[in-house]
Amino acid sequence: MELAYIPSPSRGVIHLGPIPLRGYAFCIIIGVFVAVWLGNKRWIARGGRVGTVADIAVWAVPFGLLGGRLYHVITDYELYFSEGRDWVDAFKIWEGGLGIWGAIALGAVGAWIGCRRRGIPLPAYADAIAPGIALAQAIGRWGNWFNQELYGKPTDLPWALHITSSTDGRVPGYYHPTFLYESLWCIGVALLVIWADRRFKLGHGRAFALYVAAYCAGRGWIEYMRIDDAHHILGLRLNVWTAIIVFLLAVTYIVVSAKKRPGREEVVEPGADTADGEAEDSEKTGADEKSGADEKAEAEGKAEADTAETADEAESAKKT
Repeated sequence: MELAYIPSPSRGVIHLGPIPLRGYAFCIIIGVFVAVWLGNKRWIARGGRVGTVADIAVWAVPFGLLGGRLYHVITDYELYFSEGRDWVDAFKIWEGGLGIWGAIALGAVGAWIGCRRRGIPLPAYADAIAPGIALAQAIGRWGNWFNQELYGKPTDLPWALHITSSTDGRVPGYYHPTFLYESLWCIGVALLVIWADRRFKLGHGRAFALYVAAYCAGRGWIEYMRIDDAHHILGLRLNVWTAIIVFLLAVTYIVVSAKKRPGREEVVEPGADTADGEAEDSEKTGADEKSGADEKAEAEGKAEADTAETADEAESAKKT
């Protein structure tokens, strides 16, 4: 008798009439909103304008989704282009299948386009949104729970994930909830980046590089636990090799960047201070004008009162 386990949802989609509401899609959408919200707060704290993060996200998010899907389809092409498979399924992103490596790579291209259009340095923007991306991943991983996918080896631990679906070769049973491990790891990565950024004043893309390195460190061992089909190179899963290589690149960037460009960027968004100053001046001018108008009205009122008083005195004297 099993005393405890993590149950899987009976289904990952609820139909609201003809409209399907998918848990996987909701997790992705919520993750994006959290990333933009936190990124906006951090950007403003660095001296940027309100709304800039969201404006650039309009470019970064679609590119990221496209990149994530392309990476998944390319590395797991047999799921869509082998015998008996329908290649149209490659476009069904709502059924799951986003590779974080492709999402970050192509998402960075979209962010670069958005930053370039506004004259903003990409590294500064990346530093601001890094913890938000980690939290978005933490939320997005629960989409795998809705789809009953990407679980680990069999286990009898009390937090085992109970898989009930037998679709696509799944074997019902109790497995390591690797989606939960990665979700918790990503929350830890976000907290680490926020703490390190405050403690060491990271700049020029080093906060983002720390996020990448920390994520890869966790993804390596979590990926090693998974039992879903994957390509292997020298006995290791492809994503494990990717995590190792990207980790080394991120650490190298942190070391080299700290030597060449120590400290933080003093200005992250050109014109932000001027715009804020103009807004303050405008408010001050408006207040001064209102104060002047009030003073003028008060003076006119006093003059009218004095005139009336003089007239009354003259009338009184005449009667006398």
